[in-house]
Amino acid sequence: MEEREISQAVISRLPRYFRYLGELRDEGVERISSQDLSSLMHVTASQIRQDFNNFGGFGQQGYGYNVSYLYDEIGKILGLDRKHNFVIIGAGNLGRALGNYMNFERRGFILRGMFDNDPEVIGRRVREINVMPMEELESFIEDNEIDIAVLTLPKAGARHVAERLAKTGIRAIWNFAHVDLNVPESIQVENVHLSDSLMKLSYNINRYMKEQGKT
Repeated sequence: MEEREISQAVISRLPRYFRYLGELRDEGVERISSQDLSSLMHVTASQIRQDFNNFGGFGQQGYGYNVSYLYDEIGKILGLDRKHNFVIIGAGNLGRALGNYMNFERRGFILRGMFDNDPEVIGRRVREINVMPMEELESFIEDNEIDIAVLTLPKAGARHVAERLAKTGIRAIWNFAHVDLNVPESIQVENVHLSDSLMKLSYNINRYMKEQGKT
């Protein structure tokens, strides 16, 4: 497949396509048209075809899309045909919740370790994993071929930990700390600011109420 620059808007829709196609496959659906997929996902059929054409199209005129094949191909595009080892840094409520989320493993994301600097937390178990002290972070990443670090620690310590991670050869950071990180371009960063998402939801509620004349 020819590599081309793909917009972030298209990339952001791929996981949703993957999820819907997985559900269709599990229901025994063998093929689907862009129009039927549009009805399910509330994305226009034209947008679906444009998105898929970025990667070669996948469909046949008059036939539609082979659900299982398209599911597998989007999985490959998303890199889900290989395993990704990750660690969680910060074993508080959010870190433990993510550590207990089994669906990561079904997608090929394998939790290998958890770290914290709180003596009362170190040694506790999350599933089958003991929380380790931060002093062991760099050696663990190197010894276990860790691809991704998940930051669920307070804002104050996130930048310092990111600087440490940058020296380990880590490939990506999933950042839940409410702070922007300064890391080399070779490290991919996905920021997840939960309060920002909630404020966006609040805005949409407010806008809808105004449109309905309820304010």
